[in-house]
Amino acid sequence: MENGARVPQPMASGPTAFIPEKEIAQDNPVDGHPSLLFLEEYSTTGHPDNTTKIMALHPQYLESFLRTQYYILRMDGPLPFEHRHYLAIMAAARHQCSYLVNMHINEFLQVGGDSEWLSGLEYIPQKLKNLNEVNKILAHRPWLITKEHIKKLLKPGENSWSLAELVHAMVLLAHYHALASFVFGSGINPEIDQDTSHGFRPPVVSNFCLCSNTNESHVEDVISVHSSPGTSDSVSELEALMERMKRLQEENEEEEASQEEMATRFEKEKKESLMVVTGGRG
Repeated sequence: MENGARVPQPMASGPTAFIPEKEIAQDNPVDGHPSLLFLEEYSTTGHPDNTTKIMALHPQYLESFLRTQYYILRMDGPLPFEHRHYLAIMAAARHQCSYLVNMHINEFLQVGGDSEWLSGLEYIPQKLKNLNEVNKILAHRPWLITKEHIKKLLKPGENSWSLAELVHAMVLLAHYHALASFVFGSGINPEIDQDTSHGFRPPVVSNFCLCSNTNESHVEDVISVHSSPGTSDSVSELEALMERMKRLQEENEEEEASQEEMATRFEKEKKESLMVVTGGRG
């Protein structure tokens, strides 16, 4: 425990729980590689974080990634800097990606963001809050975004978005939805902090929650910043998921669905998908 917050314990040392640290050290070109001088220029954290270290195994991709992220977070644009980092938090929190949530809570506060916003959506400006429905759909059913969602956000009014602002916001949301998947898929470990005895950077806040104002019951979706990839809890969940997938695959091999059953399943999934939109309107 540190300052009332539980400190995650690593299953393995290094940037990722999936690749031995020695292998990364041998193959990783981050340190001293002449073609990676852009790292210092475009890094948003001032040092190679664990995501960068893993992505550096593919230098050309890393350069494009860092340039893109630098432009949408640091360069001149229609959105204030604190809004950019808050949108990153909103997107990452939809996937319960505590690694990115913690990273951008730090960034959000460093650029002068209001710490009260971190208590939930009810504490943020209505203009930002209006993006919650689109964020939810983009995260889980992006093909259901329609022109009506865009028109609603652009509709003239006190809390309306300009087209430039909305494009910037949508790019940020999509970027961090995808990056959350990369973090989970790569087993990224929490960042090391040399100033603490345990070596892990403590969370800025013990719990960050997003309050879904698209739900009629206004249920709070509490996102715990402690369940990070690389901890024993996440490994147990991964093992359980793999076991379930294996069992489902075996069942499918034993009994293939008929065309009629497949059509029924498709219609059921289609109805459930539509509920994402209709369920959020009240």
